[in-house]
Amino acid sequence: MMTLGSLTGSRALGALLCLVVASQAGAQAAPEPSFDKTEVMVPTRDGVKLHTLIFTPRNAMVDLPILMSRTPYGIDGMGEALSSPSLKYLVQDGYIFVFQDIRGRFESEGQFVMLRPVRNKKDPKAVDESTDTYDTIDWLLKHVPHNNGRVGMLGTSYPGWLTVMAMLDPHPALKAVSPRASPADMFIGDDFHHNGAFRLSYGFEYATMMETTKQIQAFAFNDSDTYDWYLKLGSLAHVNQQYLHDKIPTWDNFAEHPSYDAFWQKQAVGPYLDRVTVPTLNVAGWWDQEDFYGPITIYEALEKHDTKNLNYLVVGPWNHGGWNAPSGEKLGEIDFGTPASEDFRKNIEAPWFAYWLKGKGTFKAPEATTFEAGANVWKTYDSWPPKTGVAQRKLYTRADHELSLDAPTDNAATALDSYVSDPKNPVPYRKRPILPTYGKGSTWTRWLVDDQRFLEGRPDVISWETAPLTQDVTIAGAIAAHLFASTTGSDADWVVKLIDVYPEHGESDTTLDGYQLMVANDVFRGRFRTGFEHPHAIVPNHVDEYVVDLHTQDYRFLKGHRIMVEVQSSWFPLIDRNPQRYVPNIFAAADSDFIAATESIHRSAGAATYIDLPIAGSAAGIPPAAH
Repeated sequence: MMTLGSLTGSRALGALLCLVVASQAGAQAAPEPSFDKTEVMVPTRDGVKLHTLIFTPRNAMVDLPILMSRTPYGIDGMGEALSSPSLKYLVQDGYIFVFQDIRGRFESEGQFVMLRPVRNKKDPKAVDESTDTYDTIDWLLKHVPHNNGRVGMLGTSYPGWLTVMAMLDPHPALKAVSPRASPADMFIGDDFHHNGAFRLSYGFEYATMMETTKQIQAFAFNDSDTYDWYLKLGSLAHVNQQYLHDKIPTWDNFAEHPSYDAFWQKQAVGPYLDRVTVPTLNVAGWWDQEDFYGPITIYEALEKHDTKNLNYLVVGPWNHGGWNAPSGEKLGEIDFGTPASEDFRKNIEAPWFAYWLKGKGTFKAPEATTFEAGANVWKTYDSWPPKTGVAQRKLYTRADHELSLDAPTDNAATALDSYVSDPKNPVPYRKRPILPTYGKGSTWTRWLVDDQRFLEGRPDVISWETAPLTQDVTIAGAIAAHLFASTTGSDADWVVKLIDVYPEHGESDTTLDGYQLMVANDVFRGRFRTGFEHPHAIVPNHVDEYVVDLHTQDYRFLKGHRIMVEVQSSWFPLIDRNPQRYVPNIFAAADSDFIAATESIHRSAGAATYIDLPIAGSAAGIPPAAH
């Protein structure tokens, strides 16, 4: 829930839109805007006061709307943020900007609760982030001169989630919201778990950073490579024994709730999104390393109730918070050929708020605006996923590591591909050394576009690919992997990647010759194959179907490229090690529970592993299998 690549500088790094300081390095800052700054403590209904900064444009000729962001990351540097490229068009249009520390963080009073649950409305004294937002808006309208009575909210990641909370019981003056990269469900698909698999390095480092003090304090590792540190840690049972000593509430919650119980279900926002109360601009990034599942899920939940066409979606070629980068033309080594972030801020974000908060212009945005990487163009749709012009096609794993649209016909028991997964030597999720998530030199913000060739030669990573495409192949919509798999253990993780393999020669940028770019990916913890609430051991050597949601994409595989599918059973230390011997709670596993296991991906006629792809137009560019 952080956009930060480092923890240097002021706490503006995590506030409005979670400005990406690393992305702004070397960028030309806009001229210092002229604002009057007011610092206040806003009272809430239970008497807790919230630290708030108000920036009012000097010499404004008309009353202006209020644009607000609330954050747990600190607001002291927000005057600097107002001169950043990411706010250029909003500053030019003219708004009263308000930033607030949520309760229990930095200078605000009260107790901080990570992702504070929605209150019990039967309790008149109960408070949550929705009531704090309501009370803040009510106070601002009465005490901030020259406001026009309209309020908008926006924020990325945790501030995005706070924006969603404001929508649940909105103040009547809240007229437009834009949650960006907001988490929706911390067990199914966002920061802390994916399909029940615990996101170890992120979860540990985020929890310790947020709950050590009211400020920001990164965990101090004594290894230069966190892969080594987490591996030497052994079982997660050692975390409290050796380091945290039951002083980090969020870590204790991880350990005490290893399945999708009431604790996690109560935090999930989907059930609360039973109506569209405010015009909503949902924003996501195709290569968001923290919260891609969330904004798509929130958009889809709201869309079920959107009878007035107030719910919109934008997805660009961004990492977490990448829409704030000065241009957004590149991510890692990948050049998208257009300033996608600048495009968004100028052509979508600014007109959106001007229309809803100022009554300016005639807003005629399409339902969904997505960036089709590969082709590197913006596309518009009447719905997302698209309902027309797209057909779901199955791309099967075949013998000799081939992928084909043709289903296998071999019924032999030997129609499978196997590898040994050893928890003592887990597959790293990015090239080593793996630096701390938040710290100097970290590549956390771009790892999803890293070249996957760093894993070549590992016997515990298996792949299949097409021959070079004879023409472009475009996917637009939902992707799912259907693995028919077995293990000699009694639990297993399945990591699936959909990869664009660039030609060995022929790219204008030779650094991309042979590049392997992940287009979609995720992990599934096998114990949850029948449901996330009640885990069950896997029957050794039994073939089961595992459906791994790879979410959605709008992507064009170009002629001459190859489509690859890669499978492995560890992704360390992004994901904690599965012992591969079933234990009721992996957080309490003994070191002796971790065993090597043989994992098999089946490709027989009766157990045919495939990727379900939403192919737009023709699939003719995918050659038939040679064998």
